[in-house]
Amino acid sequence: MNRWRDWWKQALADMRHAELSLREGHYEWACFASQQAAEKALKALLERIGARPFGHVLTRLLKAVEDSGIEVPPDLYDLTKTLDKLYITPRYPNGLVEGAPVEFFTREEAERALSFAREILRFCESHLG
Repeated sequence: MNRWRDWWKQALADMRHAELSLREGHYEWACFASQQAAEKALKALLERIGARPFGHVLTRLLKAVEDSGIEVPPDLYDLTKTLDKLYITPRYPNGLVEGAPVEFFTREEAERALSFAREILRFCESHLG
């Protein structure tokens, strides 16, 4: 069973969660939800084309998309590399030398993460057709 639509639906829901977290000032969660939205969008695309998505590293998922024959704009790799850094650190204090993630993430970082995730979702959507 190909569940690409489920992955896509959840990617959109995660984007809404990121936007809500940004509005509410939960910047660490906005960053993490942005990473999750991008991850699920890439997994939707991979499922759609019949590939088996695996893992949480966006850069590797994007490479799998490219290896499938879809042309990937090189600048998307910079976006995934940035979002990859938002998988653990926003959620766990041991991702930092000391302090809680809530103390370290800024509005600017959250806005940037959302912007990057939106770019990846647009790319994926253009190939889901």
